[in-house]
Amino acid sequence: MYQVGTGKGDITAFVKGVGMLGYGIYYNTMESVETSLTARAYIFMDEKRDKKLCFVNCEIGFITIAIKKGVLKDLERKHPEFRYDEDNLMLTAQHTHSGPSGFSYYGLYNISTPGFSMEVYRMVVDGIVASIVAAENNIQPAKLTIGASTFEPDKEVAYNRSLDAYNKNPEVKQKIKFEERHLALDREMTLLSIEGMDGKPIGSINWFGVHTTSLPNTNHKVCYDNKGYASAFLEEHFATSGHPDYLASFAQGTAGDVTPRMKYNPVYPFQRGQWEGKFPNDIESAKFNGRLQYDKAKEILDNKNRREVNGELDYELMYINLSDVVADPKFANGREDAQTGPAAMGVAFFKGTFVDGPGMHASIAFFVTAAAKMVKRIEKLKSRFGSEQYRKIIERKYKAQGNKQILVESNARRVLGTDKLDRLVVPAGIDPSIAAFKYFYKKDGYKKHKPWTPKILPIQLVIIGDLALAGFPFEITTIAGKRLRESLLEVLQQRGVSQVILCPYANGYSGYITTYEEYQTQCYEGGHTVFGEWSLAALQTKFDVLAHEMIKPKEERKFTHDAIPPDFTEEELSHFPFYKRAWYIRQELIRARRMERKGVDYNPFE
Repeated sequence: MYQVGTGKGDITAFVKGVGMLGYGIYYNTMESVETSLTARAYIFMDEKRDKKLCFVNCEIGFITIAIKKGVLKDLERKHPEFRYDEDNLMLTAQHTHSGPSGFSYYGLYNISTPGFSMEVYRMVVDGIVASIVAAENNIQPAKLTIGASTFEPDKEVAYNRSLDAYNKNPEVKQKIKFEERHLALDREMTLLSIEGMDGKPIGSINWFGVHTTSLPNTNHKVCYDNKGYASAFLEEHFATSGHPDYLASFAQGTAGDVTPRMKYNPVYPFQRGQWEGKFPNDIESAKFNGRLQYDKAKEILDNKNRREVNGELDYELMYINLSDVVADPKFANGREDAQTGPAAMGVAFFKGTFVDGPGMHASIAFFVTAAAKMVKRIEKLKSRFGSEQYRKIIERKYKAQGNKQILVESNARRVLGTDKLDRLVVPAGIDPSIAAFKYFYKKDGYKKHKPWTPKILPIQLVIIGDLALAGFPFEITTIAGKRLRESLLEVLQQRGVSQVILCPYANGYSGYITTYEEYQTQCYEGGHTVFGEWSLAALQTKFDVLAHEMIKPKEERKFTHDAIPPDFTEEELSHFPFYKRAWYIRQELIRARRMERKGVDYNPFE
């Protein structure tokens, strides 16, 4: 028997004009609120062994290291009696693209805000803390059960958006056709149910992988999207049944290559993305998808044959430097030289996804791709005549990144091979992202010390009886997730674990994880697999280390962190303030391009 507490906190964090997080497009700003956003906290206690852990699912795009640090600092300052630390607190996100941005220490993920918003950051941190405090205040004896069910093929809930990449995997014995793309994903939902000892329903968490992108990048309303509607439907169902405090989280699974959009509609402009959900009205599409997820969750809850979860609680978190991992050959097709490299983003990433929302225009992408190829040739040529150290850096970079056409080296703070962004050959007026990079460079915030995206990242294992939750700060594709889950189970079953659930978007964020085979196609997901083509093998390698330690008694574990993420001072964060909404006005960007042609230094941000 466990003691369980549940609680909510408001994290809507609406600040008019701030950009939304997910699409990374300059015009996708918050102008009004369609639905509030919620953090849902679940505390699990084993009083006999004096252990407890807390799982929180948030209706935002992803968790950042800044958010978790802020939550832990507030809890330590205001509620030290709760005894939370890095290990026994897991923060996750359901990944709506219609929530606020501006709460990352790392500048790249604030580009579309633009800048760091202390107001947004504080509201998100305060709301998560409030959810944990509420959960602490209603802890009660409870029973846990777990069940699963698969979406029938005719349920229009999810589709693979990168079928060419998916079909490259050796696990796909018979290549999936376009009209069968709804089958190229994990269609199973897993649900953990919480009931009082008197049978009273308390709450549930379920995991199913589909992007929370029913709403497009032209949306200006804060909204929890399809998974949020599913939560609302399930909570409303229990409220009408006499259980108004029931807490329902619809968490993410292997959503990296999975979209809720199903139909091509050429009437939409290219930049919005010419795919839609069930209906032309995007809100109705989000509700439709949420209704399907709600129906499946209710089906699992109605099935009384769920397995009971019993046993001890355990947890560990390890910080890893994923920019410098030599993968274990058993995860790298037998290769002993499979290694990651510093984070780099390819042109494919900045092109966006054709289904969920394009990025830079194809004509711009053509020019940038040519420039990236030229930079690669120049750097390889220079390395022949440079120092030994420079030669090794260049060799390692291009070996790790494989056939990615590198546009941004976010750990090295470089764009198209240069760290002098004011000299970048691409004009500021040609694309808003380039304009933002140039402007922030001039403000001195992007050339100082810290990388633009993190390289020291957390991985976490939480064990509840025979159930293991694996938390990691990435979006993982369907087959990549299958491989990670299987490799973890192979180890953890030695301590009685029978099921591993993947918890992406946990405790931080740094892009995607694809398989080696998927990476070679350089679709959007491969372009945003920042540590290179062996990223999955490296992640499996590090999780393997953590899992092997967790089959030992606590006092015998000896793993060490690769490093600890750097703290950002208030002075450093002051270089990334939120700038006024004039930046989002296209006319200002057009004017910037005209002025640049005349040789006049003009910033539309000012």
